[in-house]
Amino acid sequence: MNRWHPFVTVATVVERAGRYLMVEEDRGGPRTQFNQPAGHLEPGERIRDAALRELREETAWQVGITDYLGLYVFQAPDGKTFHSHAFFGMALAHLGNALDPAIHAVHWLTLEELETLEREDRLRSPLVMRRLRDALAGRTFPMDVLHER
Repeated sequence: MNRWHPFVTVATVVERAGRYLMVEEDRGGPRTQFNQPAGHLEPGERIRDAALRELREETAWQVGITDYLGLYVFQAPDGKTFHSHAFFGMALAHLGNALDPAIHAVHWLTLEELETLEREDRLRSPLVMRRLRDALAGRTFPMDVLHER
């Protein structure tokens, strides 16, 4: 029997002095795209641990995750379905490790700069601003809503 399986991903909104941690990715199109640090859950990995790993790999920042933003379900134009667990956190320290090769650059951007990128269709998906706006509105949940092992 062929069963449907969504892609499980994680993403983290990180704020520091009114700016948000973003990665600029080369996705093979004519222009780079912007996203929160995000990626796929690895087999056997806890969801929060995946978010912390992706933050280190994509931004070289150590982040203290404080809140759960929720589960965002996204149907991509190619028909794939993503179940994206989103978090909110604060930057603690820059680690200085090498970045994932898919990352073109790391930026700290203002809300206004992100809104400009949204108008220019430079965001990886509509979830980027949805997660950010939910965080700004205080729509968060305590971390203990996640029940893992």
